Amino acid sequence: MTGFEIGGASAADMELIRTWADEEGWNPGDSDRFAFAVADPAGFLVGRIDGEPVGCISAVRYGSGFGFIGFYIVRPEFRGQGYGIQLWHAGMKRLDGRLIGLDGVVDQQDNYRRSGFRSAWNNVRHEGRPRRDGAAGGTGGGGGGGAGAGVEVVDAATLPFGMLAAYDRRFFPEARDAFLSAWTALPGRTALAAVRDGRIEGLGVVRPSSGASRIGPLYAQSPQIAAALLHRLAEHTPDGVVAVDVPDTHTVATELLTGLGLVPTFEAARMYTGPAPQLELSGLYGVTSLELG
Repeated sequence: MTGFEIGGASAADMELIRTWADEEGWNPGDSDRFAFAVADPAGFLVGRIDGEPVGCISAVRYGSGFGFIGFYIVRPEFRGQGYGIQLWHAGMKRLDGRLIGLDGVVDQQDNYRRSGFRSAWNNVRHEGRPRRDGAAGGTGGGGGGGAGAGVEVVDAATLPFGMLAAYDRRFFPEARDAFLSAWTALPGRTALAAVRDGRIEGLGVVRPSSGASRIGPLYAQSPQIAAALLHRLAEHTPDGVVAVDVPDTHTVATELLTGLGLVPTFEAARMYTGPAPQLELSGLYGVTSLELG
């Protein structure tokens, strides 16, 4: 392993990492890297052999007690030579002393367990064009009318950011204001909120990707609100085809999406190094990102 070095990612590296993730079939958002960079600018590591990037990992710190591992990739031609484990140790060292989470692909989950991670649930990606008929159809009419009495679906940018951040905090272990601000406002994205009597009762963001447009997060206080947001967000995509990563423990969310005609296409285990954080899982209809939580 002569000449192998690990260092912080540059802006060019962030674009390369996104390309590698796409080649792995993960379908990252086209502009995710810009929000990732503000979440923790030093949290993205690249391994190089004589200056050539051959692998990467993200180890992003949130607040004082939480961290998230993602983008653990070694280029296929460099696998099995010990580079990956060095990247892994570098990422874990950066998050030492924190509760650490990750979304583990199937073929790596045993390795993560050997490093002390335990499964909390599986995030199952559902893809398709949400229909308006069937078991859940009609719940998400235009204008947010299908979201329930007194609920209005609005552009999230019209709400005080503090309201959005406080709502997000119900579904994530630490505050992540800088990330959330970028995530909801990057060009090409649509962020919608469901509001009733001045309170946020749902939030969804859709972003362009190389495959199906990705929706995440998708938070809602009822299936009707989730469906209304899903339909409205799908209207802001080129072809109406979307992908949502849904915790399999949330059976109501799974039934909603399958009832709307979306089908499972990908699965990753949400894993933690300690007890799973206390989140409002009943309102979590779609996680924000498999790379950063």
